[in-house]
Amino acid sequence: MDNNKDVREFLMTRRARITPAQAGLAAYSGTRRVTGLKREEVAMLAGVSTEYYARLERGNLRGVSESVLDSLARALQLDEAERSHLLDLAKAAIPTQPSGHRVPRTEVRPSIERILSGMTGTPAYVRNAKMDIVAANSLCFALYNGILAPATLPLNLARFMFLDSRSKDFFVEWETIADDFAAALRVESGRRPRDRYLNGLIGDLAAGSTEFSTRWARHNVRFHRSARKRMRNPLVGEIELTGDALELPGDGLTLIVYTAEPGSQAEEQLAFLASWSSTGNPLNAADVCTLPAPPPSAG
Repeated sequence: MDNNKDVREFLMTRRARITPAQAGLAAYSGTRRVTGLKREEVAMLAGVSTEYYARLERGNLRGVSESVLDSLARALQLDEAERSHLLDLAKAAIPTQPSGHRVPRTEVRPSIERILSGMTGTPAYVRNAKMDIVAANSLCFALYNGILAPATLPLNLARFMFLDSRSKDFFVEWETIADDFAAALRVESGRRPRDRYLNGLIGDLAAGSTEFSTRWARHNVRFHRSARKRMRNPLVGEIELTGDALELPGDGLTLIVYTAEPGSQAEEQLAFLASWSSTGNPLNAADVCTLPAPPPSAG
């Protein structure tokens, strides 16, 4: 990745979204040529000279102290993910030996496999930092029916999201989920800018998907911790669940767990999926016509 270009565009897009009023600056009655803050305004808010900030926005973060980066983050009103991304970009500006072709981890400890298997009422999967699903439990296979199966592992979620037309039918709120995926990949790219596998993935997505390249150009970043998702399952229809991400320290892996609100229709739908997945019968879309109807919606 081009660090200077990433720094320049990240700072410019953050500056463009903040109005003088939002920054607490006096209203300016004249015509402004920019929609957001000017460079000199950011410099004043950050407590640095205009020339110094201009250097930063040209993409040169080499040798910048953390205190200056903190001041810049406050001036640009960066959230936690954005501040972390700025620090990652600054670290990436330090010359180092290029990393080799590091294949992402796909092995899962047997104890993690046992945890997944024991979660009979909760869909769950394990993914690596490159968004490869490397393990899942039977209820997750039922939830992702027709998409995820033991034979399809590892399955890259980003490739599925942007390069597989089925994703727009599966994810009911596709646009929002796509925004989150692109933002999460931005975070990972900032952490591992010289990772050839990750750069190759991003290149493939940008070349194959206008939806991805448009989002990538926005330089938005977001931590993937918890989110409500509506999915369309061929057995139970639309189901709304909360997905939570739990880091597995030392493994470079993340456990994603889906839960339903107690007493909700989604809880009944999960119970229905669990009853079928526990029989060991394959849950294919072609078999839906032979299954009993899912539980009726509440009310």
